[in-house]
Amino acid sequence: MSDRRVIVGISGASGAIYGVRALEMLGDAGVETHLVVTRAARATLHEESGHTMADLRDRADVTYSDNDLGAALASGSFRTLGMLVAPCSVKSLSGIAHSYDDTLLVRAADVTLKERRRLVLLLRETPLHAGHLRLMSEADAAGAVIMPPVPAFYDQPATLDDVVTHTVSRALDLFDVEVPRLRRWTGRRRGAGGSDPSDGAD
Repeated sequence: MSDRRVIVGISGASGAIYGVRALEMLGDAGVETHLVVTRAARATLHEESGHTMADLRDRADVTYSDNDLGAALASGSFRTLGMLVAPCSVKSLSGIAHSYDDTLLVRAADVTLKERRRLVLLLRETPLHAGHLRLMSEADAAGAVIMPPVPAFYDQPATLDDVVTHTVSRALDLFDVEVPRLRRWTGRRRGAGGSDPSDGAD
């Protein structure tokens, strides 16, 4: 088994396709994937995308039950590059922020933080109230990266698939996983329309 592993957690928030795409892209990049899916996520997965758990198992190298607190992911001695929770529900965010390790997804995230590894949370909730913002701040203070899946339009996405792929590519960038399909911003060309960044325009 390689140390070049990433844990992928899929929680019950809308946006299960982010986790599915992460599994696909990590596999394409030669990164070993270890998957945890919450009970609520199983229902969301099928309703939103038509995918089944069998489809996810085909994409992941190893799949764990969210109830298996004795799994390898529950120990810091199991080395990884980190963990991506995509999507991350507010419930999962709350568990992570408060180290409420009653599920494997939350325990694995807690281990990732205590071992000072990268934890990226694609938080799917809007609008946000003060309680949500406090949880985000607490998770950030513990070392997590809060990354709401906000679409980028500079690469002119033509489909929803383009939007999902770009967001996941940016998330995988945070693990230093090179994704060939990621179009990077290289600056606006003079004369391409709009203001020159040096002209003082906001």
